[in-house]
Amino acid sequence: MLKELKIFDTIIEPGKSYKLNFNMAKLYTSTSIEVPVIINRSKKAGPVVLVTGGIHGDEINGIEVVRQLISKKINKPVIGTIIAIPVLNVFGFLSGKREFPDGRDLNRVFPGTKSGALASRFAYQVSSEILPHVDIILDFHTGGAQRFNAPHLRVSQLEVNSWNLAKVFNAPFLMHGNNIKKTFRATCSDLGKTYLLFEGGMSNRSDKEVVSTAVNGAIRVLEHLKMLGPDIPVEVRKEDSIIVTDSMWIRAKYSGLLHPKVKTGKRVEKDEFIAIITDPYGELRYKVKSPHAGYVINVNHSPLVYQGDAIFHISKHGQ
Repeated sequence: MLKELKIFDTIIEPGKSYKLNFNMAKLYTSTSIEVPVIINRSKKAGPVVLVTGGIHGDEINGIEVVRQLISKKINKPVIGTIIAIPVLNVFGFLSGKREFPDGRDLNRVFPGTKSGALASRFAYQVSSEILPHVDIILDFHTGGAQRFNAPHLRVSQLEVNSWNLAKVFNAPFLMHGNNIKKTFRATCSDLGKTYLLFEGGMSNRSDKEVVSTAVNGAIRVLEHLKMLGPDIPVEVRKEDSIIVTDSMWIRAKYSGLLHPKVKTGKRVEKDEFIAIITDPYGELRYKVKSPHAGYVINVNHSPLVYQGDAIFHISKHGQ
């Protein structure tokens, strides 16, 4: 017998679809802000999967991933339930910013509080109303600012179920990373949920290749869980994920104009020439070299950098 599923005071009945509006606050103009929560439940028992994007309002790739899963009807399972929230941070999405209107990073205030600041209240509602019903979370992110992330999953090897499911997702890179306190990921972990965090591309940009990588990974996970119908094509990657257990940020030695010479995903060797930093006057021309061999996980595409800015993220142990 199927368990009762109740979200935001709505009974989610087997075999039905719902679009619930998560109302948290209004704009200064008294216009209501709604966060659509799209739920599809099968008549057959199975896992409850939560798919989220836009926890930061400028992460367009993650939003597009969830949109495509809905548009292609991949979110209609043959067993279990899929809950899709394309834009968690609608406030930030409307303004093209990473943060909530109160200036807080939503991904640093979980599990939130019932009577705290706006971002904290929102996190509390997600943590108390949705997460208790969920078994697995697929959370899609994008590199911050003008830093471009190679498509990868960030998971702790200590969380065995999550790590094993990450191998099914099979992104180009699988990075071990410990949880950061007060993040959505840490809250899910504390609740014993299986959680995959996907990173790819950069903020305020839509990248077709990154989105396709993420969508195909999500399909592989849902197919593995036996939640997909036979009409959904499943793309199989021939290569296994490159596992990264350690990495290092390379920082600018000088302020100036940055000219990267390598792309994300590329393997570089020790002392390989990866960028130039110049000044506007034709006097400075500093060659940036990789301090060790590894894979380029992130490239800063900002044309201007200050001394100490992160310009590359390179793995130290890729296998």
